Amino acid sequence: MYIAGLNLPLSQWPEVLVVLSTADYFRHTFTGIKHLTVISESSGGRIRPESMPSTFLGRIITPIHGLAIVIPPLVYVGALTLNRFQQPEWMAQFAFSTEMIDSTQMNALRVVACAASFALRSFLDSTFKHLGDQWHVIGRREKPRIVKTGPYAWIRHPGYSSVLLQEALWCIMFWSHISIVALGITAAAFAIKMPIEESLIQKDDAVRDEYRKYMKEVPARIIPYVW
Repeated sequence: MYIAGLNLPLSQWPEVLVVLSTADYFRHTFTGIKHLTVISESSGGRIRPESMPSTFLGRIITPIHGLAIVIPPLVYVGALTLNRFQQPEWMAQFAFSTEMIDSTQMNALRVVACAASFALRSFLDSTFKHLGDQWHVIGRREKPRIVKTGPYAWIRHPGYSSVLLQEALWCIMFWSHISIVALGITAAAFAIKMPIEESLIQKDDAVRDEYRKYMKEVPARIIPYVW
């Protein structure tokens, strides 16, 4: 079978699907963030400097989880694209064991994970839609409000939930221990970042009381029954 002028055996098509779905995930996500940024700054106002984290940990936690989220999939996509959709030897050394599963079952799981990744985008899109002009990395906008609709009606951090679910799917799609390490780093970073972010909201006079009430009504867990 041919793709981009390459004659690829059937066994390589799961790799092609993983690469394409991962690349399209970033296209889709960054397009959504770009759109949200425009809406947020025009309707919600700019991030107030005094509402940004003042501690060293608060300032570095976002870059930490950002790198953990972005680097492994980009390395995977780049390495396979440059290597004719075959995992380089160094990458194969980090692969999960296949002692308990044959290659057909492994590839089937990876294809299912790709399909789940596409389905997950509807949850992310809903989160973006309801967050609207309140989107931010961390900090408070000039016109703050508490978002309590859509996914925010039953979980306080649906955006973080979406990221962790996607990284869990990447563990299967990439079939690599590297993705598990990245997932662990991201989960730990979110566990640190959530209290920092919520403390900043509670220091905002305009929404403090409303948010404290919201905290009592809606759980903080990133994924139900985990947090």
